Formats: sequence, C-alpha cells, structure tokens
Amino acid sequence: MKKIDTEEFIFNGDGKFSIAQTKTKIKDFYEDKEDYEISLSQLNKQLDELQSMMYAHNRYGLLVIFQAMDAAGKDGTLKAVFSGVNPQGLKCHSFKRPTETELEHDFLWRTVLQLPERGSITVFNRSYYEEVLVVKVHPEIVTQNQRLPAELTDDLDKLWKNRYEDITNLETYLHRNGIRVVKFFLNVSKEEQAERLIERIQDPTKNWKFDEQDVKERGFWKEYQQAYEDLINATSTHKCPWYVIPADDKKNMRLIVAKVLAQELKKLNMQYPEASDERHEELKKLIKIIQE
Repeated sequence: MKKIDTEEFIFNGDGKFSIAQTKTKIKDFYEDKEDYEISLSQLNKQLDELQSMMYAHNRYGLLVIFQAMDAAGKDGTLKAVFSGVNPQGLKCHSFKRPTETELEHDFLWRTVLQLPERGSITVFNRSYYEEVLVVKVHPEIVTQNQRLPAELTDDLDKLWKNRYEDITNLETYLHRNGIRVVKFFLNVSKEEQAERLIERIQDPTKNWKFDEQDVKERGFWKEYQQAYEDLINATSTHKCPWYVIPADDKKNMRLIVAKVLAQELKKLNMQYPEASDERHEELKKLIKIIQE
C-alpha cells in the first residue's frame, strides 16, 4: 500500500472549507485488488489490536461518526473497516427518522443515549448532524414536527447557529471526559451517486437498499452540499476535526478511513494494565497449583 497522508483530508477549523474545491476522487493508494485486500487486512489487524488495548486500558472511549449523501458507501465501509475487530468492544448504531418518544426530547437526547462506554468504540451511521442537514434542507420538519416553542423557530438562522454551538459543546465535553470523537464525511460526486442508485435498481441483490426517497432527496443536491459545507465550517475544531474522504472509489475510501482510525487510536495514551510484583508472585503460585 502506498503511504497515506491523512493530513490531506483533515479540516480542523483553520481556514474555510469549500466543498466545491474538495475532491471526490484521487489517485489510488493500492496497486490492484490483491494489494488492496492485503493493505486493508493489515489495517484491520492494527485496529483490532488497538481496540483490544483500549478495552483493557478502560480509560478512553471512541465515537466514530459517518455522514454522507445516499449511496456514498457508509454501510460497506463500516463492514470492511471493522472486519475482525472484537465485537465485545464495538457497537454500531444507525439513526433513522425520530420516533414519537424521541420527538418528546431535545435533538441530542437519542444520540447521547448511545454514546460509547470507556474501553469501547461506538460507530454512528448518521448522527445528531442530521439535525443540521436533512432538517435544514427541509425546515418544515423543525417548524411543524419537532414540537419546539414558536419563539425558537421564528429565526431559523439563529436556530441552526445554536445547534452548531450545542454540537460543538457536546464534542468538547466528550473530549474532556476521555471520549474521543472522529468524524467522517464520505464525499461522493453526483455522477457517482447516480451510477450507484441505478445499480441498486438493476441488481436484484441490491433492490432492498433502494428507497424512492433517495431519488427525491437527490433533487436537493445543492442544498445538501451547502448544508455540509456550513456544518463542517461551523463544527470543525482541533480537538474534533472533520475528515473529508473522497468516496468515488470505495476501496480507496476504506483504506483512508481505516488509516485515520488507526492513527487516532495510536494517539491515545494507552497500555495494557501491569501487574504488581506481588501479583506476579501470586500468579507463579497458581501456575504451580495448576501443574500439580
């Protein structure tokens, strides 16, 4: 595998992020399919080892957030990147349309319930960022369905600004409590999305993935692109940056995501718990008992 410079994909709030100037396709980091599979397998092994150490260390937690347009490849990326990672310390949660119970609470409530425990990795397939994406593109959701007081929905620009601030504050709070947040935006082109949606229709094994709503939402492409640009500019920080990953090539995307996660886990001050001298002596005695 060619060297992946993850700094190329990071946005930490320095400077202005422009989605129009961000690539959806770059040169491959693999030579061929075999090279890709070997490289991904090596990264899978690294992630498993690092996750095992984090589980034993039991001080940090990791929240991994995936956001993307429809058909960008979130599900396949999750499956490929976390293949082989011990499920004992890994949880995945997919957020869909809010339930009646969830609508009775604040917009962060349902995601806060799913935050990772210490020693574990939790993956959000979509997240609280939907509240400044689909809800922003379709503001009638917040004005008609979210049961907010009228004075909070009179000025929608202020409402979005407040939500960006609330999200940033939550992520800062998590970081201060040992829960690291890694955020990925899988950046697919409109042309590539079209091919993948058509494939879902034509391939009987992928029909179940196709939702007519995806085609309707495609009609709001420009609005979603602007919403992503706005949220990345508003919520990128040095502690919790965004990684914007070119998503037109799925193999490349998965390698980059896996590399980023391995690097982020290596940054944590983790080690396996060490036994005291007294404990070592006790263990030696137990070995003798077992051997009798």
